[in-house]
Amino acid sequence: MSLTVGALLALSFFISVLGLFIFIWAQTKGLMQAGPDAAQVIFAKGELGVVEEPSISATGRATLQRVESESSGIRFDAASLHTVAKSAEFEERIVIDRSSRTAAFAFLTSSMLWLVLGSIAGLIASQKLTAPDFLTGSAWLTFGRVRTAHLNMVIYGWASMAGLGIALWMLPRLLKTPLMGARFAVAGAGVWNAGLAAGVAAILSGWTDGLQWLEIPWQIGILLAIGGALCGVPLLLTLRQRKAHHLYVSVWYIGSALIWFPILYVVAKVPHVHFGVEQAIVNWWFAHNVLGLWLTPLGLGAAYYFIAKVLGRPIYSYNMSLVGFWALAMFYSQAGIHHLIGGPVPNWLVSVSVVQSVMMIVPVLAVGLNQHMTVAGRLATLKHSPTLRFIVVGAILYTLVSLQGTLEALPFFNRLVHFTQYKVAHAHLGLYGFYSMIMFGSIYFVMPRVLEREWPYPRLIGLHFWLVGIGFSIYFVFLSIGGVLQGIAMLDATRPFIDSVTVTGPYLMARTFGGALMTLGHLVFAYHFFAMVLDRGTRRSGSVLLGSARPLGAE
Repeated sequence: MSLTVGALLALSFFISVLGLFIFIWAQTKGLMQAGPDAAQVIFAKGELGVVEEPSISATGRATLQRVESESSGIRFDAASLHTVAKSAEFEERIVIDRSSRTAAFAFLTSSMLWLVLGSIAGLIASQKLTAPDFLTGSAWLTFGRVRTAHLNMVIYGWASMAGLGIALWMLPRLLKTPLMGARFAVAGAGVWNAGLAAGVAAILSGWTDGLQWLEIPWQIGILLAIGGALCGVPLLLTLRQRKAHHLYVSVWYIGSALIWFPILYVVAKVPHVHFGVEQAIVNWWFAHNVLGLWLTPLGLGAAYYFIAKVLGRPIYSYNMSLVGFWALAMFYSQAGIHHLIGGPVPNWLVSVSVVQSVMMIVPVLAVGLNQHMTVAGRLATLKHSPTLRFIVVGAILYTLVSLQGTLEALPFFNRLVHFTQYKVAHAHLGLYGFYSMIMFGSIYFVMPRVLEREWPYPRLIGLHFWLVGIGFSIYFVFLSIGGVLQGIAMLDATRPFIDSVTVTGPYLMARTFGGALMTLGHLVFAYHFFAMVLDRGTRRSGSVLLGSARPLGAE
């Protein structure tokens, strides 16, 4: 055990020291500025106060602009907006957007397919909790296999590929230069899809490594590591050609995620090294970090960009955004070991994890206050902006899930909810309530830029929001209550263990009902997505380009 624990601590220390040197280097090169001016690097000259919301019609954008102008006091008439849209910097942005369209399209289209497949598998697994004989005719549909397939399709298919697609689209905008090495990202998408498809097939056939979120056999998991590494190549190549005078906070989040994931995955998947308790330590080190150092940076990077762009105003405090990023990098890496409280692991290791989990209050409050204060006084815009509606809900739930995670790390509360459905609710609050809601909003913003046409059925966006919002609320609330009751029953030595099982029955049925609404919302989302891709449905005002350039193929 000492070798594994020592190696993990040494790796964490090395990453922290490396981050410190990168921080110093960035300061000396002027890549990490502070102050209000630094937050304006994502805006073109004269763009402050101008909303950007491609997911709605021209009429809707005019209404959103009016609402935002009333909140900010900055007025724009039609002539002023036309002048801004015709500027050279806007025309250059159109070229930049087109440079990333192929890579973004490859990842986002793949993510939609995995979202639908993963949702169906999850619904089947949920139904089996209250009806164990449901679909038992085939071994590959048994609970252990179908739920594991659901987890991997959601985490590596939907969540990871959606995040990569959004990141690859954002990077050239943030660096103000066309995406370099897009072919590496497209190749990475192909390798990633091949690895995930083979991994899910292996899981359904009964071949698995048996560790949560590491179930894909390592012989196949190599493809995921290669695919992720290929996606990091455009980051490095585009950074070399950057025209931005300093790196916006979203670049730090995205760049770190693209570097951290291959390291995390390779270290955790190295075969024939980790055994027994050591294996459990490495498993939870990875399982926690795949959310906190992989998906969380992708989600927060997107939120920091799209909230500011839709509102046409800089984030509330740029200095606070940098505090949030570096605090996340410093405090998150060892927080996952609190899942092993009460297990045969060294007490000092658990104590380190608990302390780091509590210290996560620092980045959570920094991010939460920053994003919520940016939107404060502008809640009326949520009515008119689908992108903002999804992302603001996701940002709020990020604060909630992070504070909930800190509470769960405290031994007195961990003792109550450990091994209960409460943990399942918590995991979904992070991966779905926080991350997926931000990705939904980001995709609604990005796809009209990728395809250069509007969403064909605007009402389906609202239907999608309410289906997944109501469905997830039912899922989370009932499963959390059921988990607490389950924990109380397990801790009561006078009650038989079966009581802790039967008490969850009604809450598991509510879980399935909420999951069904969420799945229905995903089907609506996927139908709308592919209707847009195939150019089907109602034609409205056509291209949503900001400048005067015409859509590709236009005469």
